[in-house]
Amino acid sequence: MKILKIALAALLSVAWMGAGQTLAQDKGTIGISMPTKSSARWIADGDNMVKILQERGYGTDLQYAEDDIPNQLSQIENMITKGVKVLVIAAIDGTTLSSALQQAHDAGIKVIAYDRLIRDSANVDYYTTFDNFQVGVLQAQSLVNALGLPDAAGPFNIELFGGSPDDNNAYFFYDGAMSVLQPLIDSGKLVVQSGQMGMDKVGTLRWDGAVAQARMDNLLSAYYTDKKVNAVLSPYDGLSIGILSSLRGVGYGSPDQPFPYVSGQDAEIPSVKSIIAGEQYSTVFKDTRELAKVTANMIDAVLSGKEPEINDTKTYNNGVKVVPSYLLKPVLVDKNNWKEVLVGSGYYKEDQLQ
Repeated sequence: MKILKIALAALLSVAWMGAGQTLAQDKGTIGISMPTKSSARWIADGDNMVKILQERGYGTDLQYAEDDIPNQLSQIENMITKGVKVLVIAAIDGTTLSSALQQAHDAGIKVIAYDRLIRDSANVDYYTTFDNFQVGVLQAQSLVNALGLPDAAGPFNIELFGGSPDDNNAYFFYDGAMSVLQPLIDSGKLVVQSGQMGMDKVGTLRWDGAVAQARMDNLLSAYYTDKKVNAVLSPYDGLSIGILSSLRGVGYGSPDQPFPYVSGQDAEIPSVKSIIAGEQYSTVFKDTRELAKVTANMIDAVLSGKEPEINDTKTYNNGVKVVPSYLLKPVLVDKNNWKEVLVGSGYYKEDQLQ
């Protein structure tokens, strides 16, 4: 009798587990296409999306394309074939997905561009992101404040780095930053010794830190053998780490020659540690948990036949249409508030940053 009870309990347990898995799939599967695992933030984005969607009863198909455009296309096409209910896509190159998105549209699958705008397609239904122009404003303002401008006499030497030219956000970051920096460059209080300005000259393909480091090496050897760099506009932490490494290589980071003020974005752990250590000056925190939540709310609305919440219908023209968007607010982080913002919010545990 005891054996029978145990067997029955085991069967019930298996049945319950099976029911749980079915329930998790009841609402269908959401396809999530992320660009790469080489950046900690995209890993966090993927994990947060899976967590919140599964909590809400969806199945998830999360794929990373490792910055390979044909790979991302293939992954998205497979998701369409498998019949996902919605596609959430953080594109590697926002101009290369038109044929796949046409397939999605023809199959009745809604498409949400996630943090990176997908360009040149009418079949992008919604966009969830942060206020990317404001990201650039915060980055530049942190450098300007650190230099004591506009009150300080100057002139101060600054070099500019942009993000990947195939990422639409990179232009918003750069334009936001230049809205702060350009008047000071025009007045002579900031000087770009290299003369390199504009995304065509300062862009960093694939957001590659090694490329940024090599470019900084070249700038230092060509323009700064007898001058000091006072600030560097960097749009992303992965670039900032490369830039700081280059600067360290020629003697910056010592008491006699402190690092210039270097900005960043994404509050990645190596950069937060660098800020705490007094190396990188600032970063911009974008809470990917909130972005996942907003995206999940959008999915809920779309699949229940409701209109999702939108707070921007003017900014993001993808070349074919203005994509209805929801913009979240970015937060500047430096040595004064990292603990309050990053640990206080539960995004990181303090021991992760030691």
